[in-house]
Amino acid sequence: MADLSSIIKAYDVRGVVPDQWDEDVARRIGAAFAEFVVGETGATAVVTAHDMRPSSVPLSRAFAEGVLSRGVDVVEAGLGSTDLLYFAAGSLDVPGAMFTASHNPAQYNGIKLCRAGAAPVGQESGLVTIREWAERDSYERAPERTGGVSQRDLLAEYAAHLRSLVDLSAIRRLRVVVDAGNGMGGHTVPVVLDGLPLDVVPLYFELDGTFPNHEANPLDPANLVDLQEAVRREGADIGLAFDGDADRVFVVDERGEPVSPSAVTALVAVRELAKGRGTTVIHNLITSRAVPEIVREHGGQPVRTRVGHSFIKAEMARTDAVFGGEHSAHYYFRDFWRADTGMLAAMHVLAALGEQGRTLSELTAGYSRYAASGEVNSTVDDAAARTAAVREAFEAEGGTVDELDGLTVDLPDGSWFNLRASNTEPLLRLNVEAPDRARMERLRDRVLEMVRA
Repeated sequence: MADLSSIIKAYDVRGVVPDQWDEDVARRIGAAFAEFVVGETGATAVVTAHDMRPSSVPLSRAFAEGVLSRGVDVVEAGLGSTDLLYFAAGSLDVPGAMFTASHNPAQYNGIKLCRAGAAPVGQESGLVTIREWAERDSYERAPERTGGVSQRDLLAEYAAHLRSLVDLSAIRRLRVVVDAGNGMGGHTVPVVLDGLPLDVVPLYFELDGTFPNHEANPLDPANLVDLQEAVRREGADIGLAFDGDADRVFVVDERGEPVSPSAVTALVAVRELAKGRGTTVIHNLITSRAVPEIVREHGGQPVRTRVGHSFIKAEMARTDAVFGGEHSAHYYFRDFWRADTGMLAAMHVLAALGEQGRTLSELTAGYSRYAASGEVNSTVDDAAARTAAVREAFEAEGGTVDELDGLTVDLPDGSWFNLRASNTEPLLRLNVEAPDRARMERLRDRVLEMVRA
C-alpha cells in the first residue's frame, strides 16, 4: 500500500517527480477524487487544467484515467492558470483538478483540487479521505460505465468574465511591466489585457517549466529584481509579477518599490465595498492592522482568519464576504466563486491607478500605515518549546496573547508579532509589525534571538 502522507499536504498534493510521486500515484488520486465527488454530490464530470511543467501533461492524463475508471467524465481545459481552473469549476459547476506546483522549483509538481463551484478541498474538507482511498486503491462500487473525455478551451471565456468584473476600457493609458516568470501568466495576461489602454512590457512570457530566468516565486525579493529594474528602465507606471500558476500577483510601484500585499488588500477592499453589495471583508491574521482599520473606515466589517485558502474560503462562505486578502498575495472574490485570482486583483489595481492621476506610490501611501518585517523563517529543532518560551517572556511583560493560528502577541506600544510553525518543514515563521521601522526591527531581532538561541 502506498503511503501518500508525504505528498498530500494541508491544502493540496505537492512533491518531487518522480521521486515522491508519478503517473501511477496520479491515477490512484484521480480514482479516489472521482469516487469522493460521486459519493458527496453525485458528480458526473471533473474538469482538469495544467501548467507548463514538463511533467504536468502526463500526470494530468494519468489522473484522468483514474477519474474515467470510476465512471466519471473528464473535461480537459488544457493549459491554464490555477484561477482559470477555478473559473472552469465555477462556470461549469463541476469539481476540478489543477496540475501545478505553483512557485516550487522545476522538479516539483502537484494537484490543487476543488469541488463544483470552486469550493475548496483541504485536509479538513476531504483531502484525508481522498488520500486514504488512493492508498487503498480499491472500491466496492462498480461503475456502470467508463467515463468519456472532452476538450474545452476556456481562456477566452475566462478573460471575458474578468473584464466584466473590472472595466479598464476608460482608464488613462498606463505603461505596465509584467513578469510572468516563464509561468502561466505568459499564457493568460496577453488574452485578458488585449486591446485595453495598456502598454504591456513582457518579461519572461515564454512558457518554460524549467524556469531558466528565475524561480516563479515573487515572495522572494530576489525574484523581483528583474521586474524592479525593468520598471525603472521603462519609466513604467506599475509592475506586476505573477507566480508559476498565476494565482498570486505582486505589485511594484513606479519607483520599483514593492507594494505590500496588505496595501493591495486594503485598496481592493475599498473598491469592493464601494459597490454597495456587501460589507464583510476577510483578512488573515498576518495582514497589516491597517487592513481592518481601513475596512471599518469605509463602512465594512473585517473578519480575521487563520492563514490558508481553505480557511479564507470557508469564512467567506459563512459570512458572504465580498473580498478576502492574505499577506502572501492571494486575493479572493465573491464574484469569482470565492476563489483566489491574481489576475482580478491586478486589474483592480490597474483600474484604481488609471482612474485618477496620481502615481502608484502616492495612491498606495494611505494604505501603508505601519512598518512590517515580512515573513522571516527560522529552522528549529523544537518549535513548540521555542514558541512557549517566547509566549512566557512576552506575557510577563504585559503582552496580550491569542492562539488562533500559532502565537500572536499584541504589545502596549501598538506593535505585534505572529509566530507560526510550518505545516511541512521544521520552521518557525515570524511576522512583526510596529508603528515605525525602528520599533519593528527591535522587536523582530529580539524574537529571533529567542527563537534561534
